[in-house]
Amino acid sequence: MGVFHPGEIAVQTRRGVRKGAERVGGIIGGVISPAAGRFLARQPMAVAASLDGSGRPWASLLTGPPGFLRPVDDRLLRIAATPVPADVASNVKARPELGLLVIDLATRQRARFNGRGLVNSDGLFLLTDEVYGNCPKYIQRRRLVADGGEPAGETRSASSLGPSHRAMIVEADTFFIASWHPEGGADASHRGGRPGFVRVAGERTLEFPDYPGNNMFNTLGNLAGYPKAGLLFVDFANRDLLQLTGRAQLVWEPEPAVRVEIDKVRETRGGSPLRFELVEASPANPPLTVTPPARTASKA
Repeated sequence: MGVFHPGEIAVQTRRGVRKGAERVGGIIGGVISPAAGRFLARQPMAVAASLDGSGRPWASLLTGPPGFLRPVDDRLLRIAATPVPADVASNVKARPELGLLVIDLATRQRARFNGRGLVNSDGLFLLTDEVYGNCPKYIQRRRLVADGGEPAGETRSASSLGPSHRAMIVEADTFFIASWHPEGGADASHRGGRPGFVRVAGERTLEFPDYPGNNMFNTLGNLAGYPKAGLLFVDFANRDLLQLTGRAQLVWEPEPAVRVEIDKVRETRGGSPLRFELVEASPANPPLTVTPPARTASKA
């Protein structure tokens, strides 16, 4: 098999970008280059994609002082998060698949490190199968203004979206998505747009557009083969975290989008030690559709 699995190939074919995707796919490697190591050394945060024992993807925030992401060699990455989130630790023990999105909000740089995870007394480790960078498109520029503060609040679980959850979602200009494919493993990705680009369609349903990107369709390809997703919303000013997991549908008409039927909700007030302020919205953010038209969904 090449760098793309059948789900990615199916979506690339449907969108008419197979040749372009193959060209772009040349950026995907398996080793952590010295340049990637220097990028990792500067970062205070990353987003992990993992699966729980029931096969549900979760997107989780990892934080630590710069240097907490450190290559041990060109394939092994140590993640000295403080602490390793309980959901990531338990998920990796149940399922080794682990994806890591490392994103620098100040410079709009990002890179993905996907492979197999291990948790032991020394912390969390990732043995990489795929390493590659992504373009800065749709990343809102933010400045880190505080690191540390009050301890995180208790994580509260629910099975549907309450008013505070809905408000956080519709006000968000950024979220992260975890997905998985049996031939591609776990992956964490970034999504950005103008506030309101994620639409809450009910107490258990939300939908977001799939804006044009690098044409590899890593996330949509995963969802085409395994229609489940984990979402992470971060309130960068107030440090709150909202994690969702549920079933995904790919929507093709009139524009590509993803609809998620939520199975479980986790909210952690003050769950991130990092506080950011917005510096500049991405110039690539498309305008919002004032009245979203009716969409036809097909199960992924």
